[in-house]
Amino acid sequence: MSFQRVEGNLELNAEVGVLLPTYCEAQNIEKLINEIESLDLDVIILVIDDSSSDGTAEIVRALQKRYNNILLLTRPVKMGLGTAITEGFKIFMSLPNPPKYVVTMDADYSHNPRDIPRLISNLKQGRSLVIGSRYCKGGCIVNWSLLRFSISKIANLIAALVIGAKISDYTSGLRCYSMGLIRSIIKDLHSQTYEIQIETIRQARIKKFQIGEIPITFINRKKGKSKLTINEVKQFSSYIFKTIFKK
Repeated sequence: MSFQRVEGNLELNAEVGVLLPTYCEAQNIEKLINEIESLDLDVIILVIDDSSSDGTAEIVRALQKRYNNILLLTRPVKMGLGTAITEGFKIFMSLPNPPKYVVTMDADYSHNPRDIPRLISNLKQGRSLVIGSRYCKGGCIVNWSLLRFSISKIANLIAALVIGAKISDYTSGLRCYSMGLIRSIIKDLHSQTYEIQIETIRQARIKKFQIGEIPITFINRKKGKSKLTINEVKQFSSYIFKTIFKK
């Protein structure tokens, strides 16, 4: 079991779990973790690294010596965002003291860690999933090309037509889940890559959990290159079509 390969103190007890899937984020991961640690939160940080060749895991191991609330799982190959998030959910669920809330975010510093308390606060108002939205009133994107913006807007339009949740951003990776929601949908998550963002919303809606969103500013990755691939676009398209035909 992957749980047996997790490095760190598995007896941790915290209200919030922060899940950071990584692949070659050596330029970003230390600053990101330091900023999360500086927040006034009772938190466990779980890094799931897909055998980064740039030493990401080694940086996390060094940070474990400074902070006692970091867990690390290294996987043998690049297995995709969807499987990393699902595996992270299962690890948090399996802890002796599971967190009440799980936050997912990009590890490339596109998301502002200071938005985490806002997500949690909004979720505590009776919701089970809160999304950091780039497209609701007050949200915005910095440093995206017109092409990338157009692709994102089209993907969200298609998702809105298919899923029908009353939100404006289906593909944002910054979000907060209640543990109750995670336990309810975990067996229905099968995504390999970025379509996990839409699949989790769809399952939450099917099971009638409350979904909300808050505005965020998304800043295109400060360091490194985008990892969005043609295969991931195909996976997204395949998931949407399968969902349509299931209706």
